[in-house]
Amino acid sequence: MLHKPLLISPAAAFWSEVVRILLTHPQFTPAVVGQSRDFSSLRVVVPTFVHAQLLKTALLQDAGTAFVPPRITTLASWCAMLEPETERPLGDGARLMDLYAELRQHAWLKKLFSARRNADLLPLAQMLLTLSDELTLSLLPTIWNSRDHAELRWQKALEKLTPEARQIVSDEAQLVWSIWKSQLDGRDALALRYRQMMRLAEHAHEDLVWIAPGISESFDEAFLQAYGERKAVLPILLDWSRHAIVPVLVKALPELLAEASDPADDDAVIEALPGLALSPAMSMEQEAQHGAQTITDWLQEGKANIAIIAQDRVVARRMRALLERSRVFVADETGWKLSTTRAASAIAAWFDVVATRAETIALLDFLKSPFVFAGLADKETQLIVIEAGLRNANVQGGWEAAMHALAAASDARAVLASIAQQATPFGGRKTIAQWGAMTMSSLQALDMWQALQDDAAGGQVLALLQTIVDECQGQAQPFSFAEWRAFVSLQLESTSFLAPGTDRRVVMLPLNGAQLRRFDAVLMLGCDAGHLPSQPNETLFFANTVRRELGLATRESRQRQQLRDFSALLSCNDEVVLSWQMQQDGEPNPLSPWIERLQLVLQRAGATSLPLHDVQIRKRSLQSVAQHMPTPIAPHLLPKKLSASGYNSLVACPYQFFATRMLGLSGLDELTDMPEKRDYGDWLHRILNRYHEALRDRKIPLQDWEGALREISAAVFDQEIADNAAALAYASRWEKVMPAYLAWANEREAAGWHFVFGERKFENSLRWDDGEITLHGRLDRIDESDAGEYVVLDYKTRNSAALRAKLKDGEDRQLAFYGILSDLPLQRAHYVALEAINGKIGDVETPDYEESKRLLAQQLGANLSALSHGAPLPATGIEAVCEYCAVRGLCRKGAW
Repeated sequence: MLHKPLLISPAAAFWSEVVRILLTHPQFTPAVVGQSRDFSSLRVVVPTFVHAQLLKTALLQDAGTAFVPPRITTLASWCAMLEPETERPLGDGARLMDLYAELRQHAWLKKLFSARRNADLLPLAQMLLTLSDELTLSLLPTIWNSRDHAELRWQKALEKLTPEARQIVSDEAQLVWSIWKSQLDGRDALALRYRQMMRLAEHAHEDLVWIAPGISESFDEAFLQAYGERKAVLPILLDWSRHAIVPVLVKALPELLAEASDPADDDAVIEALPGLALSPAMSMEQEAQHGAQTITDWLQEGKANIAIIAQDRVVARRMRALLERSRVFVADETGWKLSTTRAASAIAAWFDVVATRAETIALLDFLKSPFVFAGLADKETQLIVIEAGLRNANVQGGWEAAMHALAAASDARAVLASIAQQATPFGGRKTIAQWGAMTMSSLQALDMWQALQDDAAGGQVLALLQTIVDECQGQAQPFSFAEWRAFVSLQLESTSFLAPGTDRRVVMLPLNGAQLRRFDAVLMLGCDAGHLPSQPNETLFFANTVRRELGLATRESRQRQQLRDFSALLSCNDEVVLSWQMQQDGEPNPLSPWIERLQLVLQRAGATSLPLHDVQIRKRSLQSVAQHMPTPIAPHLLPKKLSASGYNSLVACPYQFFATRMLGLSGLDELTDMPEKRDYGDWLHRILNRYHEALRDRKIPLQDWEGALREISAAVFDQEIADNAAALAYASRWEKVMPAYLAWANEREAAGWHFVFGERKFENSLRWDDGEITLHGRLDRIDESDAGEYVVLDYKTRNSAALRAKLKDGEDRQLAFYGILSDLPLQRAHYVALEAINGKIGDVETPDYEESKRLLAQQLGANLSALSHGAPLPATGIEAVCEYCAVRGLCRKGAW
């Protein structure tokens, strides 16, 4: 017999009241055996195992004597004890891909939902399955014996719409309806669950007490009705009538009541709920800090059962980090998306490498994962070598280009080769089971498997992949890698990860997770209008009218249930703090309208307003430490070799020289898909060296010089343009300068100057009293006159006016350095401008070159000798030097 539900007020004494009913109800009174009560003939079904523990605790406290407990279980665990069905349900992944395989065949669907590729239909397939499951939960009991009932309800639901609305939704809604009917077969998981529930009812042999906040599913109604035909069934639910609710909540939030026609009690005393307080904050960080301090204070007061209701998950994450910093660990019952874990990120990074064919940023991101090559002893060293090699060569992507950039680093190249070997098979079309097996095989080959297995989230990711393979073994439809990647991403996104933990003093849970539970204290985060009530996910296809007629949840019903959960939370707990941010992004952030209404009712009734929660964050006094300019002394780090740019660094800023040349530190080059001016300079150096060598060696006639230069230029730029089309702009730029360069070069040749060699490396020793250093560098070009005089030329992609200004300030040391470096007697030195002014280029000569060389050699000896004897290296660079300095963050200029 199915008894009329007993309703209990949503209050702190809920479970004590349940025990009282079990002890006094005539149908369910336990047998008395000696001095104890025997509940063993009774089965109690509760929503979760947390509620089972609460009931056991209440029995221990309120039973009064020894007792044999009833069988307390959840419906899911009860069904799991049945003998397995002969037919296994189709897994969620297999259902999704079966439906997706069907949807991708219809081009009109891609057009209707603006899907640019097949994989874009996967979220649609998942949404359709969600709606299908909703329909199953609502309609399956009514069509268990006849499907005609469902068709009648469907037509009746559509009739509720206006003709215009019916025309708009008919095609889309009919799609959902057709898919639902096609999904409803013997392997549907919900249909199998319903069958199990009916088997339990058919074999009922013990009385049943059903405890829940409410009977929300038609499955539950049908089960209780069927079970009641054989044994006694007593539903115990929450009472939402007016007399069972705190008056202030009834007055402020009347829509939570079970019956709107309940007579109003105008004489009820309106007063604030004891222990309820507000905690406004000015920012997200302040809300997190106040929340963390509140939890810490409660723990110090001895509270051992604290709840955090996370309406705002962003604030909750930040507060959790603050608590863990203080060694307070939070047991998260909500969990977070598995896709946000480091383990899932490693899988996503691997798929990015495969999909982009080793795009450099994706490759480096993958290699930096702690799960990749976890057992490689020198992984950090190899990673540095790989990153430096790829960045220095400005490799944008591609296995061949990456391998070429690491040609001189065999170990790093081997690491890259092993990744490429695993990425190569990820092509073509395969079944889901094949894709899953290949993915897991690659994780083992890349030494990721064990590291993932040792990580809590990683173990769940591996288990998910294995589940996908097992569920989809029977599928024969082939899918592309893009579809496999999108499918795995969707599965990771829809799977929750619960971090393991044994400390249950502080738990984080959603609002509906607090149903039928009582805590020592509750902190609710995100009590602003944007988060309370939480915004419902918009559902396509079905209008609210249709959903209501079909028995599906509507926006109104979801919000009403959320309001009841909120009201029960306030009623069941002695201390509740409601926290929110008063401002977001500089704009006012209003309080939740539910709380505003509570405050308004209290104010109108002349009752005490909701107090503000006092949070006292302990202040710490920090002692300031004056910062000083760094002046390191490191004679033992004096480099063995020195270039012109190295000496320029010493003169510009001694500390910069210390960091870059003595410590060997340098910033990594930024990857760019656009050629830079230095690339242009390198190309011109290559072109001009080849050109002048050809003139010297092949004795090309004067009339063919221009053709030779254009031919060599075209050969160099064609190769660069093939690699990067953006080089075309620099090719055009050089095309405009070529006539001016030919005119200048021919004029110089006519004046008796002849090309000797170019792009040659030189080394020379510089000695002082008790030390020496090797000077080194590459000279762009050496010319010789008919009189046997040598001159060094250095190409610059600047105009002659800028070069003249550079020499005029007397700070240039490059050409003088080349004079000391060369073993040829260089009498003169020139900069050659490779940018034209008014169609002409020119060269700029260093004045008094011999004196410049003598002074520089003297300065070099004196400065390097001083460093070798312990001279300090202060950070004295001017702002123009500091602006582009790679080690400015090291000297911390601006902090002293």
